Amino acid sequence: MRATTSSVSAITAAVCAAALALLAAPAGPASAARAQPAARLMASSQRWQGPPVATGAPRLRREPQLPGLCAILGAALSTTTGEFSTADETSPPDTARIQAALDRCAGTGRAVMLAPGFGNGGNAFLSGPLTIGRREVLLVDAGVTLYASLNPADYQIPSQSPANTCGTVSAAGGGCYPFITFAGSESGLMGTRGPDGSLGAIDGRGEDTLVGSTQSWWDIAQTAASGGEQNNPILVEGDGVNDITIYQVELENSPMYHVYIQNGYGLTVWGVEINTPATARNTDGVDPVSESDVTIENDMIQNGDDCVAVKSNPGVPSANITVNDVHCYGSHGLSVGSQTAGGIYNVLFENSTLNGVDSLGNLSVSDTGIQIKSDANSGGLTDRVTYTNICMTDIKHLLIFNPHYSSGGTSVPTQSDIVLNGVVSTDSESGAYSIFEGFDAANPLQITLENIDLDNVTQDGNHGNEGPTLGESPTEYVNASTYNTNIVPAGPEGDSTNDVNVTPVQGTGAIPTCDIPAFGPPPTMPMRPH
Repeated sequence: MRATTSSVSAITAAVCAAALALLAAPAGPASAARAQPAARLMASSQRWQGPPVATGAPRLRREPQLPGLCAILGAALSTTTGEFSTADETSPPDTARIQAALDRCAGTGRAVMLAPGFGNGGNAFLSGPLTIGRREVLLVDAGVTLYASLNPADYQIPSQSPANTCGTVSAAGGGCYPFITFAGSESGLMGTRGPDGSLGAIDGRGEDTLVGSTQSWWDIAQTAASGGEQNNPILVEGDGVNDITIYQVELENSPMYHVYIQNGYGLTVWGVEINTPATARNTDGVDPVSESDVTIENDMIQNGDDCVAVKSNPGVPSANITVNDVHCYGSHGLSVGSQTAGGIYNVLFENSTLNGVDSLGNLSVSDTGIQIKSDANSGGLTDRVTYTNICMTDIKHLLIFNPHYSSGGTSVPTQSDIVLNGVVSTDSESGAYSIFEGFDAANPLQITLENIDLDNVTQDGNHGNEGPTLGESPTEYVNASTYNTNIVPAGPEGDSTNDVNVTPVQGTGAIPTCDIPAFGPPPTMPMRPH
């Protein structure tokens, strides 16, 4: 596929400090303009200058490189089924030696490599939780898999026992350590690529029966859907660490979220394959939370929750984020929220695709394409989010802008300067629909729709986090600018009654041509709409 020229203009990105100031206390002419209906933003004698668009990560985006080696560990185990002896499952044999090597190599800027066995045919490591320190990389060689322990006791956070026992459902959850924790900045998790394109792999074993139990991690997650919170480990997590790189590695079958990085800056997730069925509950792909200067690029993500979800904790925004050339399968969409309390600013989703069916033939449970979800429990300002050159197939919830994702709360969420330019849907699921909704008359959804071609333009569904009700369109409190789009927000009781203001404008760009790739390891050359 040939490369595309983005319809987003190349202007300088706002730095995170400016983003924080904007989110904390919007002021001045720009914020005043955002508070006005779209129809008032343009004098009749003045040419429309276009919407404020996101520019994403301000740094130069460059493919990461593998580091030099500090230590090489050979696999002592061999498996073709992912199964091990009872003794090994009860006490994983590789935890201590991998962690000892990581401890020795911390600060060197080099890698601990997990390699095939030295002449013994070994292709597997079995380990409990691991910690990656500052300025080092854990590197998994192609043909090798690092398997996560199935013993919940290995992950138990002592202070959380017995109230939140790992491997159970409890009221609060949070009882498990992650499988891999980034404990220092300038560190990484990487793999090598084999001749067939396959990547070094990390298997969370979410589908396998746990030690001392009749359930798997995924069974526990499904049980929690009926009430309570799952105590399952996140596969890869970091908190308060900067310049983390996850590159060219396969992450599969996570017990919960695959990648959850918060409260830092400089995250890069590049050339990663996430391979988990669409039926595995709460298995988010990549979640940057209160992160800035983030690049998520050239990734193939198959999973059972949000493909990418940009979120923020109270007091700290997520800002200056680029999601480019990312392809989602069976997921719950390219998302912002629902946690938006700290604010979301300058997020660019571009040149990406969504397929509602995973490679196993499972239809996504939520089956969402583009969504910004928030509620009054979190509140926060979501400002300057752009989706450009996005293609979708087999999706049911096409364009979802929902400030009432859950009930309750008193912190008003606001969605402003949202831009969609170049979005196509094909072969949408039966009953497909979109939602355009602002929170109230004082906090409308402010959105620009350019070059949109959907195969179903229905606006339907309840405004809460529940299934659709035919004929109950929640389209209300919307200021929209439109150009070359076949879906236009329309109030079900009339635009005036529902506070829907639509202004046709002279926009730019064109409807993209779509070619959605088959799931597999990320290619060495980008695969994107053009």
